[in-house]
Amino acid sequence: MMMILTDKKPRVNVEAILTAQEIHDIEHHIGHYPDPRAASLDSLKLVQKRNGWVDEAQVAAIGQMLGIPAADVEGVATFYNRIYRRPVGRNVILLCDSIACFLMGAESLAEAFKQHLGIEYGQTTADDRFTLLPICCLGNCDKSPTLMINDDTHDLVGIQDISALLEQYV
Repeated sequence: MMMILTDKKPRVNVEAILTAQEIHDIEHHIGHYPDPRAASLDSLKLVQKRNGWVDEAQVAAIGQMLGIPAADVEGVATFYNRIYRRPVGRNVILLCDSIACFLMGAESLAEAFKQHLGIEYGQTTADDRFTLLPICCLGNCDKSPTLMINDDTHDLVGIQDISALLEQYV
């Protein structure tokens, strides 16, 4: 039996996967670059805004819109640590674990967060309020230990600050 290989990419129904606004915005991003491939990260961030993460169908739809394989979009998605490929909580806590933060107590801070939230790194609280993740550096070494919650940077964080800090995020 002979198999015939083809270059045809599986087509997805982009309109059924992405919203009309997402399609419009991705097309807008594509127009800013000489090569549509360059709009990969912008497109992933745009799609992630809706649900907090990007699923397989969305990756395929973005690839189709950009005219590149879904595997290439997946490569971009997995390279950037703030593109999430599985569901996360409403608030994502990124605890810096660089050497500067480590020397200033980040390891103890991480353990206190885990205990306070009742989860480990990579997990989400039962109420979907928080996901806890390590991050290699937030570039705020002179004010360590540092963490981010969503897009907010918090520096010089101590264990005593955890409760008040988390109360700011619903």
